[in-house]
Amino acid sequence: MDFFKKVINFIVKASRPVFKYENDKLKFLLNDDRYFNFDIKDVAKKNRNSSNTIDSYTISNNNIFLESVTLNTNSCWSGQPRSLYENFLKDKLKLKSLEVIERQDIDNYEFTTYKVNDSFLLHLIYIWNSNQNIFIIDTNGKLFSTLLLQLKENYTYNYDDEQKGEINFDISIVQSDILGEYFQSN
Repeated sequence: MDFFKKVINFIVKASRPVFKYENDKLKFLLNDDRYFNFDIKDVAKKNRNSSNTIDSYTISNNNIFLESVTLNTNSCWSGQPRSLYENFLKDKLKLKSLEVIERQDIDNYEFTTYKVNDSFLLHLIYIWNSNQNIFIIDTNGKLFSTLLLQLKENYTYNYDDEQKGEINFDISIVQSDILGEYFQSN
């Protein structure tokens, strides 16, 4: 009987979404099976479509830009999703350099701090599960540091005194798929 309980618990846990966006809240699944909620106000949400995706969208406000990419069952990425997204950002935002100065990997989360054009910082939170990839750019570091501290208690954010970027994002890797060939059909 214990074996069946373990199997059912594993299935339930594996099917639970790592990330949700509901009612102006970003919800993140933590290690202890509870959700961390982050309020996000004055959000502009846009649905994004391509033949390779379903239910993909972007949301943004002054400090957060998020792109959720959900591939349909017949599609896959043309490479590593985070690397493709970094190249996409450099191309679309016409960045000269995007230097990694910190990276933390925890379960389905990857936290990366970049020095952009040798002048300011951007934070990227990359979240993945089965067929969904979430890319969150945090320009002021508040979500980045708070969520990372929820997942790693001994984390210290060392960038309070660094200049942060303020970039107006109206881009989408999903919308750019036709020219960029970021996804492919199986």
